[in-house]
Amino acid sequence: MKKPIILLSALLAVPALATTPISGMVASKCIVTTDTDGVYGNPSATKLSTASSDGGVLPIIRYDIITASAYNAKITTPMSFSSSPSLGSETVTWTGSTVANQMSDAGMSVFNTNKVVYNNTSEFPLTIAGSVWFDVSSVATYGYNKAFPAGSYSAVVTAECIAQ
Repeated sequence: MKKPIILLSALLAVPALATTPISGMVASKCIVTTDTDGVYGNPSATKLSTASSDGGVLPIIRYDIITASAYNAKITTPMSFSSSPSLGSETVTWTGSTVANQMSDAGMSVFNTNKVVYNNTSEFPLTIAGSVWFDVSSVATYGYNKAFPAGSYSAVVTAECIAQ
């Protein structure tokens, strides 16, 4: 008779158990903002360009780098229109480039030296804290000696801060 009572009291002596969550939030130490919206100029019937010499306005993107050597700037130039008149079966040839132009620290000129370019994307290691403004150029050429149809055209530059 004593054995069942001992076993029952051992089962009732199980310690309490709790699972306690831990949560947190990481804020980026790199901030990306649009400083200047781009505008396509139309210097010829077959070309749209953001170059000022073509009547356009370069998009300018500002990066505020709070923690150096923790992020890469990844900027992708357009490869299609986000909206446009119907372009039929003609192809549009795209070219673009991105350059660090204005900088809060002269040492940031190394961003251009160390950039990696692939497809229509430029990646810049952000190795110095401060602010840098990137100029983005975009050129769209329509067909072979084919005029762009009249209408409104827009495209999008994508700018990201990628943690290293």
